[in-house]
Order: sequence, then C-alpha cells, then structure tokens
Amino acid sequence: MARSCDITGKSTQVGGRYSNRTRATQFNPVGKTRRKSNLQRRRIYVPEIGKTIIVDVSVKGLKTIKKNGAYTALKRAGVL
Repeated sequence: MARSCDITGKSTQVGGRYSNRTRATQFNPVGKTRRKSNLQRRRIYVPEIGKTIIVDVSVKGLKTIKKNGAYTALKRAGVL
C-alpha cells in the first residue's frame, strides 16, 4: 500500500534537487527526489462508536480531525 494519508489523501511527490547556486553555473545536474508527506500513525478514539481506530494520517489531517471531530472527518474520508 502506498504511503498516503487516510484523511486528506496526501502522498509522495517527485521534485527537483538542486540549489540556485548550481543553476547559475554551467554544470547543472538534474536529479529527482521523492518528497514524502509528514505521516504519523495515530490511535484515535471515536466516542460515537466507542472504538479506537489506528490511522496513518498527515499532520494536516490531524488538524482537520481536531477542527471537525474524529467521527465526521473519518466518515467523510471513508475510513469508517
């Protein structure tokens, strides 16, 4: 299974990997790097169903859970 957030769907991105100093010179290596999302494995208690659910969630997803509530956020994401 791919590394992705259960709430927001964030996953890895591919991007460039050289600095502005390297751009200014003749030698310009092109390298790709994989930027991973900030995923945390959390146990979240959902009082509406009386269970604890383990989810891989990004930090932005944790803020969404804090704002909307665990039950609403997990139900909207299709985890429940």
